[in-house]
This record gives sequence, structure tokens and C-alpha cells, in this order.
Amino acid sequence: MTLKVRFFAGVAEATGQREYTVSLEEGATVADLLAKLQEAFPNAADLLAKSFFSVNQEYADFHTVIRNGDELAVIPPVSGGSGADARFEITSEPLSADKIIQKVSNPYAGAILTFVGTVREFTHGQRTVLLEYEAYPEMAVKKMAEIAAEIEEKWPGTQVAISHRIGRLEIEEASVMIAVATPHRAASFEAGRYAIERLKQVVPIWKKEIWEDGSEWKGHQQGPWNPLVNPLE
Repeated sequence: MTLKVRFFAGVAEATGQREYTVSLEEGATVADLLAKLQEAFPNAADLLAKSFFSVNQEYADFHTVIRNGDELAVIPPVSGGSGADARFEITSEPLSADKIIQKVSNPYAGAILTFVGTVREFTHGQRTVLLEYEAYPEMAVKKMAEIAAEIEEKWPGTQVAISHRIGRLEIEEASVMIAVATPHRAASFEAGRYAIERLKQVVPIWKKEIWEDGSEWKGHQQGPWNPLVNPLE
């Protein structure tokens, strides 16, 4: 089989490619794919080993069998397009709190909580000049919708909207906005926190911190990263 693999963020930077064509035997698994990529890109072998893989926009373990025609991507450790549901988006445009509130406002909501994540200048004493965000748009939107479904199951009657900006962002600019509308206010706080934590865990969005003296792709910084496990359950 001959398939194309998409690379993002640090993996794209380490390999110098956004897409790579690989040949695999019938019945090959994700583990076989990893071995092929490490052989092709030895300088990126360690980063590839720390990454996850997606097959048809779903996270896959090493035993997952790859079939001809599958959509493959390497998902580097995360921090954190457009789909049919306009509540979820990846955009290069500035974010608007008014617009995201409108997406969830409804007659049954007694509370609407809005979370806005912004670019800060100092982290652990180190000065950030700007941030650069990158995403796997199609999969990111799909995962946002899955987070909303989880929330709506845990807190019935909740409406959720998530917008994340990509590209270069200056200090104090908004990078992510989440709005949750709930019948009662207590649920809005709980659901809003759940949404941002899950976004960091499973949505393929990467952040590159650019300092005065260098830069680095950052993960979620909340311990070992495993998008196949929900630590909030």
C-alpha cells in the first residue's frame, strides 16, 4: 500500500515536510508506520516516538491496522477548518466574545459562561515575544464536537461553542474562546472548566512559544500526555 502521512508543528519542522508518502505491507499497523517513519527521519525519531497517530481523524494505538486509502497523520504532543457545525471552528481571524455567545444563547439558558485564553508575556520569568499556533483543522473541529457531546451528556441542556485561533498572535490577543450555556449557573462553571481541560488533552492544536533568544513547540504541560485516556472521568 502507498499512503500519505500528514505532519504538523514540531514533526513538520523536524522532518522539513508537511506530507510524506510511505509504502506499507497489507495488514501493517501503526507500529509498523512508526518504524518506517523513524527509519526515514532518524533526526526526528525521538519526537515521533513521543507522538500519537491518527487514522481517519481518530486517535489510534500501535495495534491499529492500517488499510489502503486511510487518512494518516502524526500528532505531536499537544498543548491542546470548519465543520458542518458552526459552533466549532479553527480560524486565522481575531476572535469575538459576542459572536461565540450568540452561538449558544437560547431561551432555556439561565447562565452563559465565556472563557477567553490570551497570550501572556511572561511564563516562569521568561519573556514571550509572540505565539504561533498550528492545528490539524478537520480533526480539531471533530474533537471539539466530541467534547461538546461529552459535556451535554454530563450536564444535560448545555450548549457549547469553541473557537481557536491559529497563526501568529501578539501579547494579550485571544487564542481560544469557549462559551457554555446552561440552565443553571453552577453547571456553567463546571462545564466551562471541563471544556478547556479536554481541549488541551485531545484537540490537535500546537503552540510555539517565540522568545527573544529562541523558540519551542509546547505541549499541554499537565503531565504525561495521552489523548486516548480521559483523566477527568
